[in-house]
Amino acid sequence: MDSNLVIYNTLTRTKEKFEPVNPPLVGLYVCGPTVYSDVHLGNCRTFVSFDLIYRYLLHLGYKVRYVRNITDAGHLEGDMDEGDDKFAKKAKLEQLEPMEIVQKYTIGFHDVMRLFNALPPGIEPTATGHIIEQIEMIKQIIANGYAYEVEGTVYFDVEKYCREYNYTILTNRQLDDLLENTRELGGQNEKRGRLDFALWIKAKPEHIMRWPSPWGVGFPGWHIECSAMSSKYLGDSFDIHGGGMDLAATHHTNEIAQSQACNQVQPAKYWMHTNMLTVNGARMSKSKGNGFLPGELFTGNHELLSRGFSPMSVRFFMLQAHYRSTLDFSNEALEASDKGFKRLMNAYGLLEKLIASPVSQMNIDDLSRRCYDAMNDDFNSPVLIAELFEAVHLINSIYDGKLSATQSDIDNLKKLMDSFVLDVLGLKEETTQTDDLAKLMDFIIGLRSEAKFNKDYATSDKIRIGLNSLGIQLKDNKENVTTWNRV
Repeated sequence: MDSNLVIYNTLTRTKEKFEPVNPPLVGLYVCGPTVYSDVHLGNCRTFVSFDLIYRYLLHLGYKVRYVRNITDAGHLEGDMDEGDDKFAKKAKLEQLEPMEIVQKYTIGFHDVMRLFNALPPGIEPTATGHIIEQIEMIKQIIANGYAYEVEGTVYFDVEKYCREYNYTILTNRQLDDLLENTRELGGQNEKRGRLDFALWIKAKPEHIMRWPSPWGVGFPGWHIECSAMSSKYLGDSFDIHGGGMDLAATHHTNEIAQSQACNQVQPAKYWMHTNMLTVNGARMSKSKGNGFLPGELFTGNHELLSRGFSPMSVRFFMLQAHYRSTLDFSNEALEASDKGFKRLMNAYGLLEKLIASPVSQMNIDDLSRRCYDAMNDDFNSPVLIAELFEAVHLINSIYDGKLSATQSDIDNLKKLMDSFVLDVLGLKEETTQTDDLAKLMDFIIGLRSEAKFNKDYATSDKIRIGLNSLGIQLKDNKENVTTWNRV
């Protein structure tokens, strides 16, 4: 299968034509959440971005195997194998078993993803479900000479790896700079080098989550799970590996090293990373008091928010920024996105009400081409959205009788909006017009029509203005038929 899609590859720092390893099959691996707490908006931005990427690849006709892991073991508080286990710490605080913590927050994560209308991955493996695969991979890395064991803990030998491979290929950082910025850690003097990281960690007596291994009872390091699971489900070399940009310097750098040390090949052809979130220009963080959870954003239950915003409005807001650009949350930006989303969906709702003409005054094929051009340019959703608002203008103009369109034009507009608004952007109408509301509106429109027939224009205008103040817009077409929609 041939397409014009180009992707920015973090590995090469350039845009490259997308050429799958085994077309039309595409292997996509995305680092999933660490389920010891509620999923934060930074994670949501990453998963919504890769949902867009997944959707567009499917739209192009690729058969995509989308794998997104759940980290439910082995993630210590620090990237350098120090600190407490996040799951054990949270379990003690909430007086629960660690796997109760995992279950609670995995369910919460899935609930949030459903609200954002994100398609579930084809495979969602867990770290605890793949301990055997991780142990086997570590054994192979040791056999290949790139790891060593010290009193029950197995470390990856970065210095040995660097003699044959470029350890910093993903970030292009200097190895000397990494060494200067790496502090000596108490209790880790057994490591041969400061950059060495743990593949398997000996469990202390109080450590709850533990498994037997050739090196004694312990638990896996954080990084090994993704290497083991991506190779199990996608092969030693696959197409796309993604995640947030915060993972590139440590987690993804170590993934590449582990996989190459084990399999002698680069694990992924294309590495993709989403950018960070900011709030009113400042980086989002709990310590600054400017971090909020998806639920707080939906309800408005946070001091920084003027009100709540619907999941689809927030998804639309996220997609208005390119996935590699910083996304800044502010009440003004969210309000603008909310209005834009409603305007887009209102136009979509008018498609079934358009009346065809024998004459065409538009070129839908050219508009469709521009939409594909936008998405083929590294999934440029903000440009795509701008093009879709050209479609909104056409729809409204046809509905108002300012432009004429043939039935073929209307059918093509419907196909374009279905493809890009629903299938690719993953947006959907949130307001459900119940039978009772529809009947009520029919009654009110009937009263207004009666007032107009009796030339009581004051009452007619009062009804229209009153409904508009409540967020309901009335539209009269040439045939004097009145329709309504939310604004």
